[in-house]
Amino acid sequence: MAYSVGIFIFDNVEVLDFAGPYEVFTTASRVFNKTASSPENLAFEVFTVGKTKQSIYARAGLKLHPDYSITSHPTPDLLLIPGGVVTKELEDNDIISWIKSTSSHTTITASICTGAFLLAKAGLLEGKSSTTHWEDIDDLRTLFPTLHVEENRRWVDEGSIVTSAGISAGIDMSLHLVERLMGQELAINTAKQMEFDWTQNS
Repeated sequence: MAYSVGIFIFDNVEVLDFAGPYEVFTTASRVFNKTASSPENLAFEVFTVGKTKQSIYARAGLKLHPDYSITSHPTPDLLLIPGGVVTKELEDNDIISWIKSTSSHTTITASICTGAFLLAKAGLLEGKSSTTHWEDIDDLRTLFPTLHVEENRRWVDEGSIVTSAGISAGIDMSLHLVERLMGQELAINTAKQMEFDWTQNS
């Protein structure tokens, strides 16, 4: 049975923050499928979620169409919250409440880059170590002074909550999550298929 991966997308989301993990998990499924005993088996089923199903525009103007809205979507095993310009989302109680409630049903909730601000606003980082893009660490500490925010980390794994540094670090973190959920061999082969130099240590 495949793990379901829900990726939240929103206006001004950083493209590689969501597209990098999307590529990791879909590539992992393709690689897994090559050796699976049943050809229809997948390691991961990936979908996107927007506040609504209306089109959104990522940073630099890439137009995206969410598969689902926050009011109607499959329950993900893994919820990914990418970063970008999150100012509007931080003030949106519907989004913050959705992240909090959805994470209570996931195996893992993870953020990339400034997605950590949304996890913090939802109260998911209290009592845990976390990280974000190097340029935003001071702001995260200022906005949420009780958090333990780590520097010079590609990702921080706190079990059910995982945070990564900026942009390409989300690919490293996603490969780490493939390793956690499906084993090191699949993670290594996925990185090889992507021709990506995976930083395996956080």
